[in-house]
Amino acid sequence: MAAAAVDSVVVVHNVAKRHNVGTLARSATAFGVAEVVVVGRRDVSAFGSHGATSHLRFRHFASLALARAYLKDERGCDICGVEITDDAQPVTAHPFRRSTAFLFGNEGTGLSQKECEICDFFVYIPQYGGGTASLNVTVAASIVLHHFAVWAGFPERSREGNKFIVADRPQGHSRGLYCTDSIEAVIEERKMRKENACDILENNGSSHPQESNGLDLMFTD
Repeated sequence: MAAAAVDSVVVVHNVAKRHNVGTLARSATAFGVAEVVVVGRRDVSAFGSHGATSHLRFRHFASLALARAYLKDERGCDICGVEITDDAQPVTAHPFRRSTAFLFGNEGTGLSQKECEICDFFVYIPQYGGGTASLNVTVAASIVLHHFAVWAGFPERSREGNKFIVADRPQGHSRGLYCTDSIEAVIEERKMRKENACDILENNGSSHPQESNGLDLMFTD
């Protein structure tokens, strides 16, 4: 069990299925996550969150390097990759030391090499049946975040009847709330978007880029 107050953070990097972020947000609020850090694309869906996104803080970064700098330098987090690697420890062993940011891969390919490179350590979820090789990312997140909450000693939420009491929606929060990017992050994102646009033009042989406002919204329906 943690000796001092700690936080958990969820890192979402170019999620393949945009609607997974909504269901992941629901699990994040249930298990006391302090913040969701979105890296790369930000046009993710709140579908499946059942209003949970209004109870979370979101922060966006254009690259993994910028996200790592924030998590390490400003939040003082360890970065934990949820992946089966040679040195991964079972999450049931609770190998946590301080505030931790969790980076989840997808069912098919898991964490990429670049994602693994920013992680300080890895955990995996032990399985006891032989019917599947991996879990859905939102299921895996729920299990890992629950274990961290138990280790950290987060107080259990009060119940009413057969459900937990939902907190009032924080004032000023909206469906599309996210923390403002730093100037450096905005510059980096614009640079990446410009480079991507050039790549698309070269591939398509076109001289007129198609404008898109997809990155102007954190959430889409």
